[in-house]
Amino acid sequence: MVAGVNVESIERATLAAVPPDAVEELPGWLLALDRGTVGRARSAVPLHHGAQDPSVLPRIEEAYQAYGLPVVLRLPIETPGFETLTEALRDRGYVPSRPTQVMHADPATVASNGQPEAVHLSTTPGDDWARVYLGEGFDPVDGQSRVRLLRRAKDTVYVSLRLAQDLPGGAAGDVAAVGSGCFAEGWMGVHGMRTRPRFRGHGFARQLMAAMGAEAIKRGVTQTFLQVEAENYLARSLYARVGFSPAWIYVYWQRPGADALLK
Repeated sequence: MVAGVNVESIERATLAAVPPDAVEELPGWLLALDRGTVGRARSAVPLHHGAQDPSVLPRIEEAYQAYGLPVVLRLPIETPGFETLTEALRDRGYVPSRPTQVMHADPATVASNGQPEAVHLSTTPGDDWARVYLGEGFDPVDGQSRVRLLRRAKDTVYVSLRLAQDLPGGAAGDVAAVGSGCFAEGWMGVHGMRTRPRFRGHGFARQLMAAMGAEAIKRGVTQTFLQVEAENYLARSLYARVGFSPAWIYVYWQRPGADALLK
């Protein structure tokens, strides 16, 4: 973990951006409870990266089982103080998967790396914005789940970029890329970044990021964060180029086959 990055504020801001059906708290933990596909909205996460007591596991399991949900924990890797907890998880049959990088930046740097004036910002998510998540190249079930959560976030701007001219596969005015920026806990959290596959490679994601960075500056917010799958090297490279730095990597701990509870 990077010194000076407040874990609790990022985790609370994360759930503000993708509000699950319910949230329970245990000392030092948030338990996000949701039947959708968004991992952050359906996993238990610690509010600090200090030493963890594995005796909390039965209480976490009971909470998820009471909702009829698979038990999922979202934990940082290579972090001193988590060894006993992860050993206890392995003993209970849990395995880690889906490493995800948390990154943070100064919004001013992000804003300076694009042309925010090319992007439309709205405080309400429009149908054109939502359709991108359900369109060609994306899992429609996952898209519906993400739209459902992002739509009910408070204090959020929904960003979209329309083609300024015809491109192969699209006409001027078509929505090419979307995302959202949620303001909570002193952060702007960047979520739901999507560029339609046929329009990738034109720098549209950079423009979205710049627009959200400019909005953060306008609101007096001086820190922004995002989460990106560790194996998505292209996205991580883009985010690094516009000013984001690594904070920590987390993985999801879950028993194999547990998602059958959602069927």
